[in-house]
Amino acid sequence: MRILITNDDGVNSSGILAAKNAVKELGDINVVAPAAQQSGIGHALTLFEPIRVSLSNMGDGSKAHSVSGTPTDAVIIGIYEIMKEKPDLLISGINIGENLGMAELTTSGTVGAAMEAAVHGVPAISISLQVTKDDIKFHDGHVELDFQFAQKVLKKVSNNILKKGLPSGVDFLNVNIPSHPETHKIKLTRLGKKMYSIHIQKRLDPRGREYYWIDGDPAGIDEVGTDVHALRSCNYPTITPLSLDSTSNIDLMNDWLD
Repeated sequence: MRILITNDDGVNSSGILAAKNAVKELGDINVVAPAAQQSGIGHALTLFEPIRVSLSNMGDGSKAHSVSGTPTDAVIIGIYEIMKEKPDLLISGINIGENLGMAELTTSGTVGAAMEAAVHGVPAISISLQVTKDDIKFHDGHVELDFQFAQKVLKKVSNNILKKGLPSGVDFLNVNIPSHPETHKIKLTRLGKKMYSIHIQKRLDPRGREYYWIDGDPAGIDEVGTDVHALRSCNYPTITPLSLDSTSNIDLMNDWLD
């Protein structure tokens, strides 16, 4: 089996090494990931500057391909240039910080990489580990975290995909692991409404000119059955099955157009 691993935290992240170690017994692994931190880049593709690829040493001494672009770039380069053929599985993560709710489909580079793989017909997993310290979410490099349970879940889910494929109508999975799980039983969930409420910080630079930081405060408790509620309220690990087809019910538009 051929497994491609990427992320949005950068090729030197502790999380991507943890993902590699979790599935190293399941197949031949290629790691192709952004050279630097790309959190929040979503499903972006580099179109107006060259993409450079170089070999990089991971924390265990093994080689990885470092891509001077986005997670989506890394997936495309990984499939069509490094591996030369479609892998049997794409893993994006393990991300430092959870990726929950509908908004993360368009903002998370971790989810964006899995989505890109699915576009090319590759079964994919995006997996994220909740952290309690905001200052390490966007760290570029090694952080000390306990990935053991996340690795266990990743290996199990990956093994299921490699043996059974994804269920009909499911293109990729979004997996989230709580920092301190109440149970090891995985909860199947739907997407919550949002993970964060937008918070804009307005400041002045030394010359008196305004500038802004876009930030987020944790949103309120979401509905029962959503990934946000299951992880944040119950500390359950979650799997949300996702489809590329976001088309709403076309029939509902008929009367609206009249």
